[in-house]
Amino acid sequence: MAITARTATTATGTAEVEAVVRQDATLLEDDLSEFIRSLPAEGDLYGAALNRSLYAPVADALGSKVGQAALPPAPQASGHNGPPLRPSIVYWAYRNYRGFQRAISDDAPDLDLTRRTAVAIRILLKAAVVLDDIQDGSDVRYGEPALHVTHGVPLALNTASWLIMAALRHVDDPAVVAGLVRAVGNGFTGQAGDMSTRAADTRAGLLAAPHGERVRFWESVAALKTGTLFRMPLNAAVAGLGVGEDERRMLDDAMRRLGLASQLFNDLTDVVPELGGANTHEDFDGLSNRVFLDLVDSTRTRTRPPAQGEQLKAFVLGHPRLQQTLLELSGQAVELKRSAKEAVHRVCRSTRSAAYFDVTIERKGHLIDRLHETVRQRAGA
Repeated sequence: MAITARTATTATGTAEVEAVVRQDATLLEDDLSEFIRSLPAEGDLYGAALNRSLYAPVADALGSKVGQAALPPAPQASGHNGPPLRPSIVYWAYRNYRGFQRAISDDAPDLDLTRRTAVAIRILLKAAVVLDDIQDGSDVRYGEPALHVTHGVPLALNTASWLIMAALRHVDDPAVVAGLVRAVGNGFTGQAGDMSTRAADTRAGLLAAPHGERVRFWESVAALKTGTLFRMPLNAAVAGLGVGEDERRMLDDAMRRLGLASQLFNDLTDVVPELGGANTHEDFDGLSNRVFLDLVDSTRTRTRPPAQGEQLKAFVLGHPRLQQTLLELSGQAVELKRSAKEAVHRVCRSTRSAAYFDVTIERKGHLIDRLHETVRQRAGA
């Protein structure tokens, strides 16, 4: 019988599960810090130059706030809050397939590989952020200067490339590395699809295409670009743990749906100030936003040049179907998240494992629900 979210939260103490999540998150943060400390120290003239041009940017990139939303700081014995921690889907897989015991000995089966995989995933995600900020021209990331602003584009590009190779080398497991290589390739492919919407020929094709084809285009890009951020960690973890093919396919599809839900959230918050904040109306120069793609009337725009900038912004914000579209798409995001969680719960070995997954995912997932409720209230639904 499937383990539902309700069962997961009522059959086991939330505090107990969150304590285990924090324990694993702390281990990951410690391992990442150890990786940073292992970078060569400044030495002779060459060493000092390499430190300035590579290892210092690497440390800056790995120390940024990128990643899933952090767990709230836990009170310490001293009365002070500890640092915020980011849960890892890699550790959920380990807990699910190797048992949910609170204490894990250092020589537990597959723990070392799990730890190295979790660090590698974090490094790859940091590298992706560096490249994404350059490609999008973003000067700030989570309130911090982007790496290319601090160190310049050439060094930032080299740093991101070095991080990718360092992550693959850190795993040192053929099955996991093979999966990560595929995932990195998928991410680059999805990013290429996203950037293609800046080209005149792609924009013209999207404006002229029927609605179904526009949606398929969006889903293809989102599944590779954003979906990879969810699929890569879990696929790497289950590869290392030797999980059966049927469950691996089920989990991959669930993570794909979470990726689509997350991209819908990102697209919708671009036009919902209550959740978009400072990023509202940030991406109106691209045609990869699902809201715009759903509002385009191909019969009216087929012969007109693609709208850009303020012209495109005015089209979207003034469209008579904007609120209904936001309601429909936010509802789709909620349903995608719900179905993905249910699929994962079906392979959970215990209610505690299901609760662990929920704690990990709901740091972003609850915002998807909140977005839908915000849009419903605005529309009077």
